[in-house]
Amino acid sequence: QVQLVESGGGLVQPGGSLRLSCAASGRPVSNYAMGWFRQAPGKEREFVASTNRGGGTAYYADSVKGRFTISRDNTKNTLYLQMNNLRPEDTAVYHCAAASRMHNIVILNLDGDDYWGQGTQVTVSS
Repeated sequence: QVQLVESGGGLVQPGGSLRLSCAASGRPVSNYAMGWFRQAPGKEREFVASTNRGGGTAYYADSVKGRFTISRDNTKNTLYLQMNNLRPEDTAVYHCAAASRMHNIVILNLDGDDYWGQGTQVTVSS
């Protein structure tokens, strides 16, 4: 069992930045791939970014590539998402996830020994 709690969301103007954090508990996350997905009201979930267990590789959705950076600190059991040059289209609830495979997060097929949190709201608006 892994419990995940996201934080760091808020209201920012277009072009602004936010840094999201995801604190994990229950088990060390060092043996899990981790990532982020988002969901806006009335829309389906959308993959954002993922990273492997050691944090050495990362994969991003085309819509955020070059603007967002995913990282992790396994000693702190924490995942991060640095979001720069935010756009109104980025407005959504952002959820972090822990999964047995990076691919599970990329394709949003979270099952079995996969987990996700309640989410944190990110609103990009003038």
